[in-house]
Amino acid sequence: MFDKKIYIERRKALHERLSSGLVLFPGNDESSANYPDNTYRFRQDSTFLYFFGLNRPKTVGLLDLDSGEDILYGDDTSLEDIIWTGPQPTLTELAYKVGIEHTQPINHLYKRIEAAAAKGRRIHYLPPYRAETTLHISRLLGLMPDRVTAHASTELARAVVALREVKARCEIEEIEFACGIASRMHRLAMRMCRPGTSEREIAGAIEGVALQYGAGVSFPSIVTQNGQTLHNHDYSGTLQSGRLMLVDAGAETTMNYCSDFTRTFPVSGYFTPKQKEIYDIVLAANRKVFELAHPSAFYYQMHNEAARVIAEGLRSLGLMRGNMEDAVAVGAQALFMPHGLGHQMGLDVHDMENIGEKYVGYDEETLRSSTPGLSSLRMGKRLREGFVITVEPGIYFIPDLIDKWEVEGFGRDFINFAKVREYLDFGGIRIEDNMLITPYGNRLLGSDRPPVTTSEIESYMNND
Repeated sequence: MFDKKIYIERRKALHERLSSGLVLFPGNDESSANYPDNTYRFRQDSTFLYFFGLNRPKTVGLLDLDSGEDILYGDDTSLEDIIWTGPQPTLTELAYKVGIEHTQPINHLYKRIEAAAAKGRRIHYLPPYRAETTLHISRLLGLMPDRVTAHASTELARAVVALREVKARCEIEEIEFACGIASRMHRLAMRMCRPGTSEREIAGAIEGVALQYGAGVSFPSIVTQNGQTLHNHDYSGTLQSGRLMLVDAGAETTMNYCSDFTRTFPVSGYFTPKQKEIYDIVLAANRKVFELAHPSAFYYQMHNEAARVIAEGLRSLGLMRGNMEDAVAVGAQALFMPHGLGHQMGLDVHDMENIGEKYVGYDEETLRSSTPGLSSLRMGKRLREGFVITVEPGIYFIPDLIDKWEVEGFGRDFINFAKVREYLDFGGIRIEDNMLITPYGNRLLGSDRPPVTTSEIESYMNND
């Protein structure tokens, strides 16, 4: 965990942003996989980590906005627990490390909430994303489970997002470390990528790297020759010469800060001319965003800039036609890049999206577009110094989507469907890096960037 002063200052900043009532932060509990005692790897709630720093199940944080008091609720380990887990620090000992003086058993929380509710005090909490947390809040507040999310605090959501989205230096250092782990993962994938190797072998090996150097992967790795399927978690394929391998993978540090990179490389070790043409268009779109992103720019503008690079590149190959400004205005290039350019990243790989994209990616100043492609952008609002954003343009040839658009006639003025059909077996290419917004522009995160140009990738894969 960070120095206790960091957590004290974070909670103080939240106190200053809210007026009155109690703020409830339920930490996560263990979650069973297939029977009660066989649990998934414990992952603490990220907002709880941000304000309280403790990777401990069954712990709840409470801020009293009126008295200024901060409290941690939880039970110390019993002798029966110690038999299985060994001696553990008490909650009071852990609380001291994050600057909290008051701790109480978990059953005291019910009394505190009941007394506050009887006085008509406001209970702030964020929308829960786990069923266990929903039920916990339901019992605490006397709400039906299906009403819990509806009563979540908009004021708290906005305040938490405003604090968490601007990363402090210590957080950036953690994210940089996570980027270093991810670079090792992607470099290993390139080394292992050979005809006859299974996708599962590579997925297992790179996820092992994430555990060697950190807390594991930041999301289930995408390791596939079918890159046209955007979130493909099927590792059943055997690598075949001539195909492209797409790896979208990242790591978490032991403090749970995340990274998220994507690289696409040739199974044979060398790009075909056709693959290189498409790859270089995607890389040009990636570079364009790094050229332009700065504080006060809107990220939806960065998406559109990348979309224009992709559209112009595809027009140069005969896949698109006409005026590309007009094509992007109607979203015709979304046939090839149906997703958004990127998202915020931090303690979550899709940072704070459990709170709601309408707070994290959009605000009163920036509303979500309905234009194809742009409508899928998770993060469109104005950039600020300290934001950490992914930059992940791509080009994909998705046969079912191509069929649909051609039958319905969408984009026919801008898309050469006859030429597009020559690429139905191409797959997909995505290139993803992580960006920090700085006072005067931006910088790439991670000092050891995985090979990214076609020449760098070919050289690395062939041990030059």
